[in-house]
Amino acid sequence: MTKNLFDLSGKIALITGATQGIGFSIAKGLSDHGATIAISARNPVKLEEALGKFQRIGIEAYGYLFDVTDIEEIDIAIKAMEYELGKIDILVNNAGIINRAALENYPEDDWNNVINTNLNSVYKVSKHVVQGMIEHQSGKIINICSLMSEVARNTTAAYTAAKGGVKMLTKAMAAEWAKHNIQVNGIGPGYFETELTNALQKDEKFNSWLIERTPAGRWGKPEELIGAAVFLASEASNFVNGQIVYVDGGILATI
Repeated sequence: MTKNLFDLSGKIALITGATQGIGFSIAKGLSDHGATIAISARNPVKLEEALGKFQRIGIEAYGYLFDVTDIEEIDIAIKAMEYELGKIDILVNNAGIINRAALENYPEDDWNNVINTNLNSVYKVSKHVVQGMIEHQSGKIINICSLMSEVARNTTAAYTAAKGGVKMLTKAMAAEWAKHNIQVNGIGPGYFETELTNALQKDEKFNSWLIERTPAGRWGKPEELIGAAVFLASEASNFVNGQIVYVDGGILATI
């Protein structure tokens, strides 16, 4: 029945980089719709703090400590998770960072770190998780793209390149894995109120520009991404593949 299309009961979901902000909200949303959630982080303190937050709001979450850029750590963590919880039904590739610098002076180490964390990690984690999905002939992969999968701003070249890559990797994954009843899609957030954007929110010039530039006239709230995430994680999206859902208050729709 259609009322059950968004029910995630019995599903196991892994959300990478979900100790705060967008990842935390998506993990909570998937749990609220019935999924068993596991979150990852490479910082043990942040991981424990996030698990404590989930516990205080009545959500049982499982934590796995691994670096999404380290293939060996990923392998160990995914095997442990599948042994303890079962096959991963839903993967949300959310882990990401941004370092701002003028392109002509961009430090090479920072460039490599941004590309590895935002783009290469999506390939590496998905490659391990999809093995179980192929075996069971079902699965949902949601890659967190960005407004900057489509547009660019000064000092964000590495992030823009990485998120543009995530958009196209999402399409490539869909092209290869749809035959296994695996749906791979992306969510492209605009500007959201998170810990990572605190400095931008406090910058009066940028804040005024953004509010004027956004048809909705405001920043997004992380919980406003839950609807798209639940849709793409549920049976409601069984014939949706290789698409990016932009949740941006209308920025991309305007000049």
